[in-house]
Amino acid sequence: MILSQISYLDCIAFLVFLAPQILLQIGLFPILKWLIPALPWLVPKVFAIPYQFVRERFFVSYEHRTPFVKKATPFQDLVIRFVRFAFANMPAFIGRTFFSKAVSLPFLRFRMLRHGFVTSPIRWTEVKRLNFRGVWIVHDQQEQPDIIVYYCHGGGFSMGSSFFYMEFLLAWVSLLKSAGYRNPALFALEYTLVPDKTYPTQLHETLAGYEHVLSLAQSSTRIVVGGDSAGATLILSFLVHLSEHSELRHQKPGLAIMISPWVTIVSPNNRNTASDYLNSSSLELYGRQYIGSKAASTDPMVSPGHCKSVKKWREASPEQGWYFLYGSEEVLGPETRDLIALLRETGKEVDEWEDKGGIHAWPVASLYLGETREERLSGLKSIVGATKDTIPS
Repeated sequence: MILSQISYLDCIAFLVFLAPQILLQIGLFPILKWLIPALPWLVPKVFAIPYQFVRERFFVSYEHRTPFVKKATPFQDLVIRFVRFAFANMPAFIGRTFFSKAVSLPFLRFRMLRHGFVTSPIRWTEVKRLNFRGVWIVHDQQEQPDIIVYYCHGGGFSMGSSFFYMEFLLAWVSLLKSAGYRNPALFALEYTLVPDKTYPTQLHETLAGYEHVLSLAQSSTRIVVGGDSAGATLILSFLVHLSEHSELRHQKPGLAIMISPWVTIVSPNNRNTASDYLNSSSLELYGRQYIGSKAASTDPMVSPGHCKSVKKWREASPEQGWYFLYGSEEVLGPETRDLIALLRETGKEVDEWEDKGGIHAWPVASLYLGETREERLSGLKSIVGATKDTIPS
């Protein structure tokens, strides 16, 4: 199921679904407690966004525009400016509502109906166990999958849900089917968000989710693990942990897909750029909340970028290697490049797709914001191509 670009009508519908959930999930008093003191500085910043948009798009020469603005459509540019504002200025408890199931699922159904789908051609079911939760998506529920993607979503550990990513995940399974896999499937982990729980809860849930996927797969080499941003961090930590796990170390996945990974949670290399919507100060705040009071920010199991051992990464690497996707303008780009260089010393296959002028997690965002079908699917098609090259259908 491949839907078209998000429209202004979709944006209005999203706000309609969001408004009551903010009151239901957060409550009027907590909203006002944050909003009223913030109004004096918040309102000028909000009104500055349209001014900055018009100025840079129409009054700044092309060569002096930021790399992302040079390649972005006006719609993409405007949306990312608001996302940048929200990430830097809004507290996580509001962002958590934005990405929640109660908002995301009705919004997906609205988009499906707008495209003539009453139900999705690919079915999904929620999986709830004592030690993990997730969403199971499979092309044919009556047959064993011939390939399974195990995915962890992003969101700074403090927001996000698999349901917010559902359109992206359904498109991924659809493309795998088109690429020749008989019965592709995907399991998306719903890990516990901070501040409800901190490390190592999320790592334990990631491990439990993988054991569940193993029970459904033909073999571990038919499993692709992946994630974006904080989700990719969990996958990196999980792979390092797997190399030390006495029972599972010989059941490593076939391939790892890393979309804009948050390699080192707290690092001076995580610097703001003129294009990216991530904010380094907010990132560090969310990261330290995830780390909690009992773990160290330099622990490689918490923050995998601190693992500098080539031997350890060789043991942690999937059987068929790695595939990284990231933007050249990312706040997290320098640490990603350093990890890629280190992984190449292991002798494992490490491929990368660097989007020139690109920003954080654009392979995910472009599915919603891309102007053409080719642009919307370019990141996913490269992922499916890398999968086909390593795990035959």
